[in-house]
Amino acid sequence: MTTPATIAASGGQAIDAAPPPDCPLAVRGLTVSYGEKPAIFSVDATFPATAMSAIIGPNGAGKSTLLKASLGVIPRLSGSVTVFGTPIDRARDRIAYVPQRASVDWDFPTTVLDVVQMGLYRKVGLLGRLSGRMRARAQDCLDRVGMADFADRQIGQLSGGQQQRVFLARALAQDADLYLLDEPFAGVDAATERAIIDVLKGLKAGGKAVVAVHHDLSTVRAYFDHVFLINVRRMAEGPVSTAFTPENLNATYGGRLGATHIAEFAQAVS
Repeated sequence: MTTPATIAASGGQAIDAAPPPDCPLAVRGLTVSYGEKPAIFSVDATFPATAMSAIIGPNGAGKSTLLKASLGVIPRLSGSVTVFGTPIDRARDRIAYVPQRASVDWDFPTTVLDVVQMGLYRKVGLLGRLSGRMRARAQDCLDRVGMADFADRQIGQLSGGQQQRVFLARALAQDADLYLLDEPFAGVDAATERAIIDVLKGLKAGGKAVVAVHHDLSTVRAYFDHVFLINVRRMAEGPVSTAFTPENLNATYGGRLGATHIAEFAQAVS
């Protein structure tokens, strides 16, 4: 029997109210409001294990809001969030988060290595001392993103792409099972984008789950396995091969992509 709890926010499409226990991130009935107007309304989302998942939609659709509200960075009016079948408040040690660069104070007087080492304080506490092994781990994470030579540089002296690599290195230092990234490719150069996607695909190959807010529709098929389309409400979700369609894109973007772009995507997903 279908109940209101099993109805998705858009189109009345029924979904399973109880996600599988290995689901890295599951959201049910999530509503967030800025003032009187909902930013996202009654959103259900299920992100699969060992996959690269993209959250896509037009500007103002609630992409970043969905990610931040899931984490508790911003308050939610209603809804539940589970991580690997556990309420998120009891599973934060399994999550690493990379925020948008615009939300970070890059003038803060700290070095690149210090930023990466912040990802290790969960293991030792804020007042704990990092061991030599942990410091070596932080250096290794910098090396993985191509920033080992910048360890002593003040973060404000870096380019936008370099800053993004450093925050990815901090996330790597946490050795999480679920990586959440808010616009990781925004404002970075092509070399940085390739470096980041290589690291993320390496995480997937190692059994990790990656969920990223993404804006470049032309790279969705090349980068991701699963896609979640949102425009305040859940519009569609599923494997890229079945959910990233011209019909779903047109519904999500309200015709704003234009016939030319729709035709391009139709060819890409055929």
